[in-house]
Amino acid sequence: MEIKRIIICIGIILIVAIIIGISIYINNEKQKNVIEEYIPQEEISEEQLRQTIVSLYFKNENELIPEARLVDVKELINNPYEKIINLLIEGPKSEKLQKTIPEGTKINKIEKQGENLIIDFSKEFIENHQGGEIEEKITIQSLVKTVTELTEINGIKIKIDSEENKEFKDGIIKFDKEFNRE
Repeated sequence: MEIKRIIICIGIILIVAIIIGISIYINNEKQKNVIEEYIPQEEISEEQLRQTIVSLYFKNENELIPEARLVDVKELINNPYEKIINLLIEGPKSEKLQKTIPEGTKINKIEKQGENLIIDFSKEFIENHQGGEIEEKITIQSLVKTVTELTEINGIKIKIDSEENKEFKDGIIKFDKEFNRE
């Protein structure tokens, strides 16, 4: 009888040991599947949260190259088109790139009509332009590529001092049509 009790006790101890071992194994597996919270290496400042990147297209020899700029989102809320075109007028930050908009050019008015942007420039846009078909195309495509980075814009129409159908001084490129991305 004494031997039966010893065997039962040993059996109970073995069963308890097996149950404890299984529960430890299951607990370890659960901990492996828990996703640890990501802790950034650097805190994001409030100023960084308000900035977005815009692409402005400037001349590099005879091609257009995008230049990324960080812009405060608050500056884009009221009139994003004017802000972006004014950045284009100011010129590139990189010394390897060249301005595409003639010096002294100002924006008189910008309005969105459907998927196109109507840009009314001051007369300096044509008077101060160096001319030549390649340079004129670069100027137009610089504007088109820059503003069509905004998904709601597909092309532009250019006016000079509120007048339609103007042209560059040499008459090669006329502003009597809409210009779209090539």
